[in-house]
Amino acid sequence: MGSNPFGVGMVQSFYFFLVNAVLHNEKPVPFDFLINGTFLRSSLDDYLTQHGISSETTLYLEYVKAAIPPAHVASFEHDDWVSSVDVLSSTSAAGSWGKEPGVQKPGDEKILSASYDGMLRIWNMSSHIIATSPSAGDGGLVASLKAAKFISPSQIASSGIDRIVRVWKYRNTSDDSPASISLEIELYGHKASVDALAVHRPANRILSASADHSVGVWSTKKSDAATAPESCLPSSALRGVKRRKVGPSVSARQRGPLALLKSHTAPVSSAIFAPNDPTVAYSASWDHALKTWDLPTSTAVDTRSTSHSLLSLAALPNLNLVAAGTSARHITLIDPRASATSIVAMTLRGHTNAVVSLATDPNSAYGLASGSHDGTCRVWDIRSTKTEKEGRVGQSLYSIGRESVGGESRASGDGAKVFEVVWDADVGIVSAGEDKRVQINRGKNIGPIVQS
Repeated sequence: MGSNPFGVGMVQSFYFFLVNAVLHNEKPVPFDFLINGTFLRSSLDDYLTQHGISSETTLYLEYVKAAIPPAHVASFEHDDWVSSVDVLSSTSAAGSWGKEPGVQKPGDEKILSASYDGMLRIWNMSSHIIATSPSAGDGGLVASLKAAKFISPSQIASSGIDRIVRVWKYRNTSDDSPASISLEIELYGHKASVDALAVHRPANRILSASADHSVGVWSTKKSDAATAPESCLPSSALRGVKRRKVGPSVSARQRGPLALLKSHTAPVSSAIFAPNDPTVAYSASWDHALKTWDLPTSTAVDTRSTSHSLLSLAALPNLNLVAAGTSARHITLIDPRASATSIVAMTLRGHTNAVVSLATDPNSAYGLASGSHDGTCRVWDIRSTKTEKEGRVGQSLYSIGRESVGGESRASGDGAKVFEVVWDADVGIVSAGEDKRVQINRGKNIGPIVQS
């Protein structure tokens, strides 16, 4: 298919029937078509005119399965705003990293949520809570949580406005005993709210992004962690107490950072590991900068300055790009390589408020999901573009509204702001927000190429 030219007089409906005939599909499958890596969203005649291409030119088309709009699957209601969400599945990073048994079969996936009420909750796919962290009345947390991640099938990281990063033990036994979440380690070092986390189980590392302008590097192992700085410990610890009692039968080790990376001049909104190298990290800040860090030397090796505050990050490793959500309502695709001749590779437009969370498509090198304070998540394929005055910009494939407000988009986001989105190959697009809900949406064929 990829080696055969198509005449310019063909229409897209003909392509649809032709590809299905070539593939011998008994039931027609919808397809999208690309020319030179860009979705064809017009007739070929219009495409030739827009790009100044002669009608005598041979064009080569690539076909991909068309994405089906993500439908609402379920919503899990909470008592307070839901700040963060994560997924444990057979295809998630935490599920594949664990040495211990994780998700054994479809339907066993777990959803982790962190809430402003200070509690972690783990849900099954039937929308039942199977484990919670201790409540404030039982010696648990009082301060609001801002971030939570599965490290492995049996370990969780969390952080919040109390400046502490915590590592929890999650036990989900196969017998009739209830699942549980218990505190293992408290990590001290930040001096302001810790608003985002990234984890890497094989390296036993956690990254934290803090409002104190720094990026924290931590160990998930008590034996490798540094001594907690006394200036950051609770007053009881300053009197020589090494453990803090959390509940009637739980105590937590207190440890410090392996490093605090200081180069940003404003709150750090996000920090992530480079997908192919856990010794490299990227951080984004309200100071408009994307920084690249060499973690073994705790050195900022590159800084990319943009025009707006950066609020979220996701890496697109196959394209050598890092996507950054901005306060200016768009997503900026940045080439972080020192050899890059320009900072911004492309801009994705469509949101009407700040873009505070990004997640990569698990099935495609070109796909993203974004969460915004406008009350929507958007699904993107960076090959879907349009031409505007400033040049080629990306446009979203779909917009996913909050079911709690009837799916409408709100520029102000009041009552429906999305705080985080994750995209899992098994579960779908999972988002958390101001409406006190975790929402799951699932579509088909969002991203994967069938054949060229």
